[in-house]
Amino acid sequence: MRIKQMVATMAMMAIAITMSAQDKLFTLEDLNFGGRNYANLRPQNMWLTWWGEQLIQTDVEACYKIDTKTGKKSTLFTLDDINKWAGSNDTKYVRHLMNASFPYPNKSLVLLGNRKSVILLDFVQKKIVWQDSIAGQQANDWHAASRATAYVEADQLFVVDGQGKKHQLSTDGSREIVYGQSVHRNEFGIRKGTFWSPDGQKLAFYRMDQRMVTDYPQVNIFPRNAQHEPDKYPMAGMTSHKVTVGVYDLKTDKTVYLQAGDPTDRYFTNITWSPDAKTVYMFELNRKQNDCRLVAYDAATGQKTAELYRETSNKYVEPQNPIVFLPWDASKFVMQSQKDGYNHLYLFDQSGKELKQLTSGTWVMMELVGFNEKTKSIVYTSNEVDPRYCNLWSLNLKTGKRQLLDRGIGVIQRAQLSATGQKACLTLSTPNKPRLIDIVTTGKQSSLNLLDAPDPWKDYQQPIYTSGSIKAADGVTDLYYRMVKPHDFDPNKKYPTVVYVYGGPHAHNVDASWHWLSRPWETYMAQKGYICFIIDNRGSENRGRDFEQATWHQLGQIEMQDQMKGVDFLRQQPYVDMNRLGVHGWSFGGFMTISLMTNYPDVFKVGVAGGPVIDWKWYEVMYGERYMGTPQDNPEGYAKSSLISKAKNLKGKLQIITGYNDNTVVPQHCLSFLDACIKAGTQPDFFAYPGEEHNMRGHASVHLHERITQYFEDYLK
Repeated sequence: MRIKQMVATMAMMAIAITMSAQDKLFTLEDLNFGGRNYANLRPQNMWLTWWGEQLIQTDVEACYKIDTKTGKKSTLFTLDDINKWAGSNDTKYVRHLMNASFPYPNKSLVLLGNRKSVILLDFVQKKIVWQDSIAGQQANDWHAASRATAYVEADQLFVVDGQGKKHQLSTDGSREIVYGQSVHRNEFGIRKGTFWSPDGQKLAFYRMDQRMVTDYPQVNIFPRNAQHEPDKYPMAGMTSHKVTVGVYDLKTDKTVYLQAGDPTDRYFTNITWSPDAKTVYMFELNRKQNDCRLVAYDAATGQKTAELYRETSNKYVEPQNPIVFLPWDASKFVMQSQKDGYNHLYLFDQSGKELKQLTSGTWVMMELVGFNEKTKSIVYTSNEVDPRYCNLWSLNLKTGKRQLLDRGIGVIQRAQLSATGQKACLTLSTPNKPRLIDIVTTGKQSSLNLLDAPDPWKDYQQPIYTSGSIKAADGVTDLYYRMVKPHDFDPNKKYPTVVYVYGGPHAHNVDASWHWLSRPWETYMAQKGYICFIIDNRGSENRGRDFEQATWHQLGQIEMQDQMKGVDFLRQQPYVDMNRLGVHGWSFGGFMTISLMTNYPDVFKVGVAGGPVIDWKWYEVMYGERYMGTPQDNPEGYAKSSLISKAKNLKGKLQIITGYNDNTVVPQHCLSFLDACIKAGTQPDFFAYPGEEHNMRGHASVHLHERITQYFEDYLK
């Protein structure tokens, strides 16, 4: 009898412990990326790369080979092995293997770095075969074929060749004349400023002259005497910088510049090389961004040799990707364009003749991942299955046959092809799966699951995440939403509700990844008894050209109409308390937050606007003029979208937050709106983060999200 009682007691204790474990509540230290426990609540992951056709897992202490048929792992080498073979007395000469790469498919060489140098180590011969001593330099760009490295040091551009000889390419580099770094404020797909030829013997690079660009007067408050640290910031309608493109030849030690003509009010982007390294290609765009040309230049002389393609628009053309030559046919290349309304692939010959459109349909080709050389196929991702999905496909160029290569679910977050393109390693997520890693073949349909990550939140109270669609304000277009409800949601209760909004181009808030792409802050809010509602209005990405360009020359207007359709949907839900409706967003979402608060002052009771654009005339040239034109050419559009004149309409509680040193949406925006509110007699609240830029970094982000939450707790709940 006593034994039975003990068993029953233990069972009850186990149930209590289980219930207690599942009752754990989140803190922002758990949920926010700057939080102290954030890393422990991230989905399990594997860091994978290819060595030719061999899949390698890189970890802190070792690298492992993975059999792509069985998933079985075997040790390739350990960190102790590497430090021993490097012949260093320092046992931490290389500190970890997470960033190990294998640049030569048929050679047993691993590329590793430490704080002092980059090394190539032969793990079969067990020795270093090459190293340099410029690790950590700015804009570091190494090429496997020549083993040359381009980098920036003290504003000057250098190349160190494979033999260790240093070549200085510039002498006039400065804050105002910038070499070898991204230009045009990272628009048009630009992420770097150096571009090696396929053989690694020539380097194309950007030179940006911004002496004529107005300084924005940022201030560093932390020294005893605050210091002036200005940013070059070209505002819409004002003078922009001038960019030229140089080509350096390692063999001759000479530099020529592409003879592209006067660079004034022009954008040069998506630089690429011909397979034989004799020609440089780039897209050239006028300042209005409605006339785009693909131009070829002789790499040896800099002379223009041909204009291969031209695309114009009555709104804008936005090149985002360089052309890519077929690995098996150097006379043909693939180009991306959304000229038929959706981003698709087109095949051209080297003379610029369009041979055929490769993909078509009312869906978006999202990324050209690479090629399967054996089957002569293109491997790409698209949202053909569902606008909220991203899946892997192959297209056979000979037969035109397309094949879905993955499970046809969720969102691929990373796709890595093996050297020949016959295998792909996919990291993906679904609404109910935080992370999956699959290996698929790109010639025939077969797959192996390497990782099905468990739910790292399983011990916590989790909200209810759902997704659906409503019609846009045009009555035709589908808009996708996400709703996050408290874990103990009761449809008979009424809940305070917060609309989270971004709404701008090149971003989306809803897709079929884990929790429908829900932000952790929404989980925190749901835990506190709120409903969160998020919708992707027209103007956001991955829905085609017309969907995104609907907002042209009138930012904020169509977006608000669609967001208010979301509000109409909320009004129809009996559990939404429309007397307690809030709104929050950052950057473009901050602009949308204040737009909604001041255009619909009787609808939204509380808002928190972070880093908000207030008037597009204070935003940068490239982005601002693409969507709004210039203040001179589109005065009506600028006046309609400006929030300065709307300051008098503010009724609810509004908190504005900014990074004191924001160099993207400069503080002039927030301060000007505050001035307008003072003149109008309206009363927003304001908070600034000293030393922070457009987004709060590190643990400051935890403070930020607690502040946002507390504002809704104080005034909405």
